[in-house]
Amino acid sequence: MMSEHPIAAAALSTAVPSLALDEVGALVGRLYGIDGSVKSLVGERDQNCCIETADGTRYVVKISNPSEPVAVVDFQIAALEHVARVSPDQPVPRVVRTLGGHTCDTVALAGGVQTTVRMLTYLDGVQIRETPRTAAQRRAMGTVLAELNLALRDFTHPSATHDLLWNVSAAHRLAAKLDAIEDAPRRALAESFMTRFNEHVLPRLPALRSQVIHNDYHLYNVLVAAEDHQRIVGIIDFGDMLHAPLVGEVATAAAFHMAGSADPFEGAAQFVGAYHATLPLSEMEQEVVADLMATRHLITVLISEWRARRYPENRAYIMRHNPAAWEALSLMADLSRDQARDRLLTEVSKGKSQ
Repeated sequence: MMSEHPIAAAALSTAVPSLALDEVGALVGRLYGIDGSVKSLVGERDQNCCIETADGTRYVVKISNPSEPVAVVDFQIAALEHVARVSPDQPVPRVVRTLGGHTCDTVALAGGVQTTVRMLTYLDGVQIRETPRTAAQRRAMGTVLAELNLALRDFTHPSATHDLLWNVSAAHRLAAKLDAIEDAPRRALAESFMTRFNEHVLPRLPALRSQVIHNDYHLYNVLVAAEDHQRIVGIIDFGDMLHAPLVGEVATAAAFHMAGSADPFEGAAQFVGAYHATLPLSEMEQEVVADLMATRHLITVLISEWRARRYPENRAYIMRHNPAAWEALSLMADLSRDQARDRLLTEVSKGKSQ
């Protein structure tokens, strides 16, 4: 038996919708009155397409996984609209309304299954993964995420606490997937970090502040200006958003900065230091942020290997973070919890001493 909640598992175990591009184009024309060329975009759970009109205006149409509750889609839409109201300078997509003035609508998939369709503005920019890593860029990412979290701080929604496997604070629910790791040394490595989470993080979680977080702020989902790779012009993919401990947001994002430097903690420390300068972490959050960074790598390997076996046709996308996650776990296994924490908080500590 799997220990995870069935709703959370369903979102990752139901096939992505696969409407033909001409069907998507006809759908967009009918619902939005927009005529344009259609191009597929990658996605983990949803079918995403870019619509480009004759004058060059672009939009993103998202056809939700049929397992995604309508209330969760409404939560994601409401969050974007909240940010647009309270912090209009935030570089996030805007919701495009249908001809009828609605923020979303429904579409029939094969077999008559109904799911939700919505449209967002397209943000121009270069994915950070395609640019050289620099300290200034990492610090900019930390600052912008903190600003986004401040914008979301007072946002509430009935579906904000929905089930999601990509939630570092719920890693214990993935324990049953450890058995699926065939390589014995890797399985032992993953088990050791699951034990670390259960013993040192899980008991502290109820005392940590929580709010709605982006939860997927990484090098694929942050865009920079083509002429200035330190200027962030877009934050995309709010599909993993949920109400959870704020420190999980920081740890999840920091995990993606362990690659690209001779010292695997250098980039992550720069990111966390800049975040902390804008939205300070409490002492207890500082105590567990490195543990949760490791936990993000742990759930990455567990979920990606499980999903790649289920959907080999989408393996390249599903496994894109897997090798780096295993490497990070191996590196962190050589350090004590205190050593990992202190190295991650190097720039936070510098700020205290100044």
